[in-house]
Amino acid sequence: MSEIKIPVYQPSLSGREKEYVNECLDSSWISSKGKFLPLFEKGFANYIGVKHATGVCNGTVALHLALLALGIGEEDEVIVPTLTYIASVNAIKYAGATPVFADSLSDTWQLDPADLESRITPKTKAIMAVHLYGHPCEMDEIVSVCKRHNLYLIEDCAEAIGTYYKGKHVGTFGDISTFSFYGNKTITTGEGGMVVSNDDTLMDRANHFKGQGLAKYRQYWHDVIGYNYRMTNICAAIGLAQLEQVDEFLKRKRQVANWYKEFIQNPEIQIHQEKSDCVHSYWMVSILTKNSESRDKLREELANQGVETRPVFYPVHTMPMYSQNFQKFKVAEDIGWRGINLPSYPGLSEGQVKMICDVINKFN
Repeated sequence: MSEIKIPVYQPSLSGREKEYVNECLDSSWISSKGKFLPLFEKGFANYIGVKHATGVCNGTVALHLALLALGIGEEDEVIVPTLTYIASVNAIKYAGATPVFADSLSDTWQLDPADLESRITPKTKAIMAVHLYGHPCEMDEIVSVCKRHNLYLIEDCAEAIGTYYKGKHVGTFGDISTFSFYGNKTITTGEGGMVVSNDDTLMDRANHFKGQGLAKYRQYWHDVIGYNYRMTNICAAIGLAQLEQVDEFLKRKRQVANWYKEFIQNPEIQIHQEKSDCVHSYWMVSILTKNSESRDKLREELANQGVETRPVFYPVHTMPMYSQNFQKFKVAEDIGWRGINLPSYPGLSEGQVKMICDVINKFN
């Protein structure tokens, strides 16, 4: 394996990040208070079109906080796609609830509305719709299922800032939604996340739980078991600077995706496509190879050229801690064994994409 010359992702920090962080240091507001927190929260809420947003220390705790705010716990079931990052499922377990897996659609790779509806039981409390790799789920159908069965809807938008379904930004369909700002996300705070909602009560509950359960009416009085899930002012400062550039990041990432679509000519390779009435934000440009053996060999070929790739997420139901009851999910497993994430960051050049595609096109 050659030295990595083209990473699968790297953040762009060419805006006002240093300026804002230095302002935090100069003012000594470096923890969970300071001007950048409300500025970032308000700016983010306005960007995606929701009433409330509250910053947290990472995307995983954002999911846990959303579940806590909804009152989900023991004896409850939450339906979640098996084709997702492990954090989606782990957060359900943190809340004491039971994850119930559902399959994906073969064209969009997103949660299958018909399959999830077939898995609803009297214990089902919520559906977690994960907008995988920047493509939206079928939100009309999922919202309809939730309404028919009186279920909460949680949107996991960790990979989907800039993703739209029929003209609405994802995160605006659910009762409560979450985002991640890890270093490889479209905008980053290093580590960080956001919980968003249009529901006043849910956001009051989220803020209450994230701040150690501190009561509003009495100083240093805690009336619930809370958590320290707060975002720091320094992280928010980075986030605000990133948010100022988000449209440019998304534009450049779409250009990278279009280059891949133009230059990949290997008939054995399928590119994850954008469905009509949707805006794919291309957090990752992903492809499917002919089979799992081809996937591993192609990744090795690219690694030999200094190109880092990653496998598509393995279906969570196949992992040891979630595989006690044998299950088969045909679509999720097919994608999980054949999929590759290609370098997808905004700073990738046309020449670099061409070089990657040349390796892909020569592969058989």
